[in-house]
Amino acid sequence: MSLTLAARNALLLCFQQGNPMRISFRTQRSLFKAIAFAFALSALPVVAQAPMDIRIALVIGNSAYSGKASLTNPGNDARAMAHTLKQLGFTVIELRDGNKVQMREAIAKVQEGLKDKRGVGMLYYAGHGLQLDWRNYMIPVDAMLTNSTDVPNQSIDVNAVVEAFRAAGNRMNIVVLDACRDNPFVSFGSEKGLAPMDAPVGTFLAYATAPGNVASDGDSATGNGLYTQYLLEELQKPIAKIEDVFKRVRLNVRKSSEGRQIPWESTSLEDDFYFNTGQVIRAIKPDEKAMALAFDQEKADWDKIKSSRNTDELYAYLLKYPNGAIAEQVQFRIDQLQIAKVVPQPNKNGVKALPPGTNRYAKGDRFTIEVTDGLSKESRTLIARVTSADNETVVFNNGMIRTTQMGAVIENRFGLKNPPVLGTPADIALGKQWRAAFTNLRPDGVLENVYWDYKVTALEDVEALGRSVKAFKVQGSGFANFPGGRTMITTTFWIDPSTMFQVKGERLFRSATGAIVEYESSVTLHYSPGPR
Repeated sequence: MSLTLAARNALLLCFQQGNPMRISFRTQRSLFKAIAFAFALSALPVVAQAPMDIRIALVIGNSAYSGKASLTNPGNDARAMAHTLKQLGFTVIELRDGNKVQMREAIAKVQEGLKDKRGVGMLYYAGHGLQLDWRNYMIPVDAMLTNSTDVPNQSIDVNAVVEAFRAAGNRMNIVVLDACRDNPFVSFGSEKGLAPMDAPVGTFLAYATAPGNVASDGDSATGNGLYTQYLLEELQKPIAKIEDVFKRVRLNVRKSSEGRQIPWESTSLEDDFYFNTGQVIRAIKPDEKAMALAFDQEKADWDKIKSSRNTDELYAYLLKYPNGAIAEQVQFRIDQLQIAKVVPQPNKNGVKALPPGTNRYAKGDRFTIEVTDGLSKESRTLIARVTSADNETVVFNNGMIRTTQMGAVIENRFGLKNPPVLGTPADIALGKQWRAAFTNLRPDGVLENVYWDYKVTALEDVEALGRSVKAFKVQGSGFANFPGGRTMITTTFWIDPSTMFQVKGERLFRSATGAIVEYESSVTLHYSPGPR
């Protein structure tokens, strides 16, 4: 419904006399190389650490359902997960082939163990699960479900565990549901798979596959379900940061299943959690010199594969840099080359995301954008037309700007970008975080480097296109250093998930003293699509 913020900003610059950001890039001393190497390997910022002594995990694996509902691996999955979490320092309450009473007792026991301890609570569940009326249920082995009214009476609502964690006063909660096996309990109106949920405050929520889709139970030869197999591998690595763990699991599951199964996460965590140490780490902004050198290493690897159509090379890159500044663009390339076989499902608000890897632009697309200077209060209207487009490149206004199909800016009148300037991610969900950075060699020879951090913070109704649009709110911050000064940049924009276009946005530039030097907002007044 609008250009990405990066594309729009670049277009706006085309109407200005000069570039407001002149950023010098100097060769750093060898002292910083060691720091940068550590950042590149682990993506760890400079942090304050706090140990979490109380970590209790409830691990449930239900296999022994009657008849055709029987499963092969959840019992094995639970056994292996319990063993691994114990090695990592968790107190584990393990239940295999649990009936409803046993499952409720186990939940109560975990709640009591965590009560008022400000600890970390974790639920790992493998077995049958289903959704009903936008709620997710774990199915005990003694459930006899013949109609929809049986589900709340004979099953365990996942929210019961989340509520138990909340009542205990946990500092952090982790919920992992390998509960999306195809099952025989869908004949009475429930959809396949699980319903999408927004992670409650302080919670990391992980599904073995995307909402509304089903996951592989594996076979007797593997001994574990596909998702749990890779989760166990990642948990046992020397550095097991929660975000990186689940991103790598998602990549490995997607690659192994050839896109038939793609895990899904939603998070509201403000802190990082490390499985290998049990620490919750409150991150602060990384050292900028170390960040620059780490990005140099990442970009050097990117330059080797930036034209690659080999998915093995792209997967290898993402496994090395799961949270890197170029990761979203590499993910979009994979999405283009290996079409996902999972089907995006609408959430309870009716919001349905654009399938990953879908071309976002077509020749003939036309955007009418109103831009307002927040300082002078003056407004102007810009027209952006897609004058040519293929799977690789989108051209606006006969060459004024070129982007990728993702909307990342490849080139404008200030020069080529390496990598392209990213504003909108490969996919979107509440809590999603990503980084972006780019280097630009201007025609006047100035080498610029810009760094951004983004986070999806809400799903809101915003006014655009003359109506109310349900869109994800994204908040971002970045910085630019240039000879004689420094600029801090903050931005807020809203992405329509059905198109992955930005429908509204604002950006604020502050000088080193904190003074506002530029404030600009924009809204899409009209969008007309070209032929698809």
